[in-house]
Amino acid sequence: MNYLITGGAGFIGSTLVNRLAGDLNNQIWIVDDLSMGNLDNIVDMDKRNVQFIETSVTDQTVMAKLLSENQFDYIFHLAAVASVADSVARPVETHEVNFESVLQLLEFCRKHQSGLKRLVFASSAAVYGDEPTLPKQEESVIRPLTPYAVDKFAAERYVLNHYSLYNVPTSAVRFFNVYGPNQNPNSPYSGVLSILTDRFQKMLDQQESQFTVFGDGEQTRDFIFVEDVVDALLLVAGSADSLGNVYNVGTGEATSLNTVIDLYGKIIGSEVPVVYQAGREGDIPHSYADNRRLVELGFAPKYTVASGIRTYLDSVLKK
Repeated sequence: MNYLITGGAGFIGSTLVNRLAGDLNNQIWIVDDLSMGNLDNIVDMDKRNVQFIETSVTDQTVMAKLLSENQFDYIFHLAAVASVADSVARPVETHEVNFESVLQLLEFCRKHQSGLKRLVFASSAAVYGDEPTLPKQEESVIRPLTPYAVDKFAAERYVLNHYSLYNVPTSAVRFFNVYGPNQNPNSPYSGVLSILTDRFQKMLDQQESQFTVFGDGEQTRDFIFVEDVVDALLLVAGSADSLGNVYNVGTGEATSLNTVIDLYGKIIGSEVPVVYQAGREGDIPHSYADNRRLVELGFAPKYTVASGIRTYLDSVLKK
């Protein structure tokens, strides 16, 4: 199979690349400008079945050439300016990446990718905003609060409409709180677990370290291990039932931040100092996915929060 993975050097993208590249019958093209990705995330980058193109997905000349000269079986569009704060500070620039590049990619597919089996677009649970109903269902009220969330939802709608209007085979997924190896704790959109892991690692290295919690730590999130996310991506891409549909990608369980901190302490056998500060304005207290639609496709998470964190720490601490 021929795969195009935009953002393929990033956290989720590189995990997907590493999974697919293990089969040398697969040919994989990565498009990434390395603004947030890192080629070190990719195992055996010199494999003959992996090709890397360093460019932004906004480069229409490069993207047009790539999609007109190659026929892809599957496209995973993961590239994005993933920083919510960045989208607030630079809404026009992030709109070019998070929305305009998606529409342009869809149009290139409509014109040049007649053999495409599926394009899967990575959306976000951020589209739900602060709408309080739990769990979050795909048909829940959408209340995007930032340019990032607005662009994700608008792009998601274009992705799905290109199936209903033009028969471009598409699906979309809304990621909840993804964690695991290769997540950069210094990224502007780093997940809370990557930051917590970094603080524990510094403590074990005898460096001064503390973890800051905004609020009382009882806020909950749906934490999903990155390998389960890759399973979900491949499942959605390969299912006829998922054409033209959007899926929550989460475990369906809510876990508090305090519970996660306790799990880290038990697994590592020591505790990092925790400082509690006032909650931040706009922070959402609780969020978790209704993942029944994904489960109906055959999805079953392989990792609990505890086993996922243990696997994550085993990977990080052995480096």
